[in-house]
Amino acid sequence: MPLVNPLPADHDAEIAELARFFEGTLGFAPNSVLTMMRRPAIARAFTELNRAVMSNEGRVTSEFKRLVGHVASRAAGCRYCEAHTIRAAARFGAAEGADARRLDEVWSFRSSALFTAAERAALEFAMAAAASPGEVDAAIGHELRAHWNDGEIVEITGVVALFGFLNRWNDAMATELEAPAAADGQRWLATHGWSAGKHQSTALRATGDE
Repeated sequence: MPLVNPLPADHDAEIAELARFFEGTLGFAPNSVLTMMRRPAIARAFTELNRAVMSNEGRVTSEFKRLVGHVASRAAGCRYCEAHTIRAAARFGAAEGADARRLDEVWSFRSSALFTAAERAALEFAMAAAASPGEVDAAIGHELRAHWNDGEIVEITGVVALFGFLNRWNDAMATELEAPAAADGQRWLATHGWSAGKHQSTALRATGDE
């Protein structure tokens, strides 16, 4: 069960306003933010940071930012964020047409032809930085700079750092995974060994279902 229970999305007008923003990106108000709302200043600050980091500024697209967040979350071991980011990547275009395979092959981005050299460099950086910032060595940095300009590297690093906060928040809190995110986790990730783990909903845990 979660360390702290989230507030209802309709608890008050401020929560309802934040919930509407996340309904546009995820299709629901995430339990992580609803838990932060027990201290509204934290939820407001996080939402503004999320809005700034995840905005589409050009080559680092909205879809690709979610895949960067996914790889970072996988490296950090946060199953809650893995499910959220794969769902968000699908909602921002990765589930459409030929790109649908990117959701599956992001797990093997190093060898997949669906990812460009620039994307592979960014995902390699994300994996190293999320595992431990000290893992970003000169070779990883050189490859990243070969494909991305300074502003784009700031964007990519911003995504990794944003999910560094979320990974720790949700793993420490054992945030309960919402039904739509759990379903997308099962759809896109279960064949790669993903499960909700401690983020499984209380109702499903009671029945013994995954």
